[in-house]
Amino acid sequence: MIKKKHGIFRKVFLYTLVFLILTIFVATALFAQQFKSFYDSSQMKQLGDVFQPLSHGLEGKSTNEILKVADDFYQKNQSFQFRIETMDKEVVYATPNSSQSDEQSYTLMITLPQNLLLRATNLTSSTNIYSDLMQKVIFAVVIMLLIAVAGALVLAKWMTLPIRRLADNTQKMMMLMSVEDTVYSKDEVGQLANDVHTMYENLKKTISELENEIEREKEMEENQRYFFSAASHELKTPIAATKALVEGMLAGVGDYTDHPKYLRECLKMLNAQNRIITEILDIVSLSGDKIKPASETINLSELLKLLTAEYFTLAESRNQTLTINVSESVNCVADRKLLGRAISNIIMNAIQNAPDGAAIRVWAECNSDKTHLHVLNTNSHIEKNIKHKLFEPFYREDKARSRSGGRSGLGLTLVKRMLDTMAIPFSLENTKDGVLFKMELTATK
Repeated sequence: MIKKKHGIFRKVFLYTLVFLILTIFVATALFAQQFKSFYDSSQMKQLGDVFQPLSHGLEGKSTNEILKVADDFYQKNQSFQFRIETMDKEVVYATPNSSQSDEQSYTLMITLPQNLLLRATNLTSSTNIYSDLMQKVIFAVVIMLLIAVAGALVLAKWMTLPIRRLADNTQKMMMLMSVEDTVYSKDEVGQLANDVHTMYENLKKTISELENEIEREKEMEENQRYFFSAASHELKTPIAATKALVEGMLAGVGDYTDHPKYLRECLKMLNAQNRIITEILDIVSLSGDKIKPASETINLSELLKLLTAEYFTLAESRNQTLTINVSESVNCVADRKLLGRAISNIIMNAIQNAPDGAAIRVWAECNSDKTHLHVLNTNSHIEKNIKHKLFEPFYREDKARSRSGGRSGLGLTLVKRMLDTMAIPFSLENTKDGVLFKMELTATK
């Protein structure tokens, strides 16, 4: 992901830092004058306390006495510079090097008795103290600037972290990459992040559903193409055979002069075509959701008796045994017509695919809410490579034998469509005893 040159972190950091620096300088400027005033007042008080004894000592003194008292005071306090002058600015006494000093260099001015004026300053501490004060102020300002930079850095990182995380996640979302479910704060940014993540999950779900729907549509289109291609092939062969028989009879050549014989053959092939077309229409109806199953309570034992009456004779003709073991108390809920046709096709398929002398067993196992109906044809086995093809239209494992037996190859396809329409789960699997077809019916008391 390409990061912008001026990201939100830099902006927040710079804005915060500039604000803090301005605040520090404004505060320093405001308090600098206060510091100077405080310093000057402290100096004035200190000088006042120092020269107060001198002021009292000059009361009632003559000029000579004033000079002596002032000189004695200077000898004891040589760190102070002062001078005594009249109101006319005539100097009465001055410490060394103070007579030419500018009046502005004196920080203290006291009116003395006898109309005299005292001007004084501290030579040793005035410059040093002020210099120390300025150094401390500058040091404090530097420390505050460092704290401001660190504070702005931490604040900017703390404020922009969820936004940067959200930006990274949205970038991944844009590329449909996986995004972990991050826990955000409960403020507006956190709410926005949660909403974006929820929208992303809903979008992923919608895209997945659309992809599945597209795949399902493609599969359905492919199945339809295959179905109609196979149907065309299945119908083309008997039509061509029937056409050849009719042309032979019309030409009256050879054995075709025996019209009754070949008309019966034509009728036989037409009946087979009619059966195939009927099954094709049933499959189309089931595929297009045109048939809505009607649920009703069915006694499974009675239904099996009605369906299997004709199959006992067919099984005996192949030296097979057909056994039905379902209690008369077993009931289920389903569409009677669709379920009957499905079971009929399953049993027929079992008889046709079981070898001669095999046993076909039908039984039910019940629990509280489900009834499992089983159809087993013994001595049979389905190869793994063809198992998934058995429910495809017109698939026959032994095409030559199957076609000659009048089998259309649509039996299991119809079974699957009918059971899917009724939402009945089913399975076809190999067992140690043979091939077992199992369906799960909804039980009722």
